Amino acid sequence: MKALAGASTDSGSANAQSGTAFKGGPLVLIVLSACLFGLSVPFSKILLDDVSAVPLAGLLYLGAFVGLLVYSVARRSLGSHADNKPPALDRNDIPWLAGATISGGIIAPVSLMLGLSHISGFSTSLLLNLEGVATAVIAVLVFKENAGKKLWFALLIMTAAGVLLGWNTVEGGFDVVGIGLIGLAMVSWGIDNNLTRMICTKDSVQIAQAKGLVAGAAILAAAAVMGEDLTLGFSLVLALIVGALSYGASLVLFIRSLERLGSLRTGAFFSLGPFVGAGVSMVLLGEWLGWVMLPGAALMALGVWLIAAERHDHYHTHEEINHDHLHDHCDDHHLNGHFGTFHEPHSHEHVHSATAHNHVHRPDSHHRHNH
Repeated sequence: MKALAGASTDSGSANAQSGTAFKGGPLVLIVLSACLFGLSVPFSKILLDDVSAVPLAGLLYLGAFVGLLVYSVARRSLGSHADNKPPALDRNDIPWLAGATISGGIIAPVSLMLGLSHISGFSTSLLLNLEGVATAVIAVLVFKENAGKKLWFALLIMTAAGVLLGWNTVEGGFDVVGIGLIGLAMVSWGIDNNLTRMICTKDSVQIAQAKGLVAGAAILAAAAVMGEDLTLGFSLVLALIVGALSYGASLVLFIRSLERLGSLRTGAFFSLGPFVGAGVSMVLLGEWLGWVMLPGAALMALGVWLIAAERHDHYHTHEEINHDHLHDHCDDHHLNGHFGTFHEPHSHEHVHSATAHNHVHRPDSHHRHNH
């Protein structure tokens, strides 16, 4: 084995597996993804005045498919090279994609829209932080990602914040139905995030398109069977636009971050988005929770900061691996076993020799070792 002394900085490890494959580091991608998704809650709350919860959930995911379809057509018309794309999905990816679509594409959005019809957009926005908690617990317990004391403390205080934000200061109690539905949505998306992580090195646009089409069609079909009305008009168009941005574009950025950060940390940084949704809810919907809003928001912010400040490094070993993903040859994981030096991103099957080294890293696609 060859011991490497380099790659000791966090920024180096953050790009270790994809180099300059995408402009902007993984933190930029996940923050943008979170903000786009955070905007979906206040706009969905407005749309619920004209569209019922179940068909709205279907329209949001159908909008994701339509938006990404337009993007794909435009990309091809501009002559984008196939070499710059990640590898396409194959039959081995279908079980992971199917599980992610059922949990995150069908159960989660329907539960979220139903829950949103019970509680305020502001409360719902900040309760979205519980997705990070669910993602982290599943990532650690099932997929064996590492989590230090700081991460567990952050998740604990974010859970406490969720309890505070579920308190109805007007009626003096908890909206059990609303909180339960939001909680189900967060757990379902937590499952989705961890399943999607297993295929995150594949084409993120293709993954999001497949989820959007299947989930959108399934939910709208269910809504039709239930006798739900869906009237053509501005609300339908707005729902598709919100879906294209908050579900389609956001999901693509989220998947690209999953490859470089792992499920736990991607889900945690995604918790920035709900604050955007909460702020927009205050402006557009004029919502105010009373005294619980300030400590609840403060605890959520503290939890996000603790996770962002977490650092992890140790001497670790990489077993030999043969895989295919978008990469360049500008980092310690892609210097060997290639012919020539390529600074442009490209995709092909390649071998990583067994290596041992020490640097700050996260559980990305090249650091899923035991701790």
